[in-house]
Amino acid sequence: MASNATDYIKHHLTFWNSDPSAGFWSLHVDTFSISLLLGFIFAGVFACVARRASIEAPGRLQLFVEMIIEMVQTQVREVFHGKSKMIAPLALTIFCWVFLMNFMDLFPVDLFPMAAQWVGYAFFGLEPHHVYFRVVPSADVNSTFAMSLSVLILIVGFSIKAKGLGGWGKELLTAPFHSSHPVGAIILAPLNFAFQLVELAAKPISLSLRLFGNLYAGELIFILIALLPWGLQWVLGAPWAIFHILIITLQAFVFMMLTIVYLSLAVEAH
Repeated sequence: MASNATDYIKHHLTFWNSDPSAGFWSLHVDTFSISLLLGFIFAGVFACVARRASIEAPGRLQLFVEMIIEMVQTQVREVFHGKSKMIAPLALTIFCWVFLMNFMDLFPVDLFPMAAQWVGYAFFGLEPHHVYFRVVPSADVNSTFAMSLSVLILIVGFSIKAKGLGGWGKELLTAPFHSSHPVGAIILAPLNFAFQLVELAAKPISLSLRLFGNLYAGELIFILIALLPWGLQWVLGAPWAIFHILIITLQAFVFMMLTIVYLSLAVEAH
């Protein structure tokens, strides 16, 4: 329904806000709903496979799920140096959920927005150009930053659990610069605390922006390809989609691995 290429791009990059007038505090309904749906799909598929698992005659889906679980468990055993029953399920959830979010980028860019426009017009009488719907949650920095903040909370929680509240507080004031002299330790404490805060802040920022930047760029390239004549869309779109499969898988894997590494560092003494 866009009158020109600029309007087309702007429309595809606009979120469905619950309350546009609320500004920063509005909810991106499309990001939230798609993320929630994909989470239920992941949990439902894995729960179904677990209930129907067979040792004698495993099906293809069971073998595929077992391959993913084995891959995640291998990475956890090699990277995480502490002991926790939570790490492997957490890593599995992160990898599968982020992959499914990224995978939404492979659907035609007009498929879901046009469906949303049709539903909005047919059932709610909304004009098509007033209906917005983005289906790649990981291309929304709010989504990626929320996940990275959750990882930050886990980092702090694992640190306190492994070292105690006093031990973690002492580490904030005595690392990375150490001093055996009390006066030197007092002088270095503010500097150590500042460095620790920078390190803590850098982890969620790097996690969120890496995932967001790659998926936002991929989504934008698909939108630009959709502006080309139909024949060129297939010539350029198909190779990019094939290459993008590697990107969406790699970004899910990187987010999972960095989470494991950060949590492993959190339980280690410095």
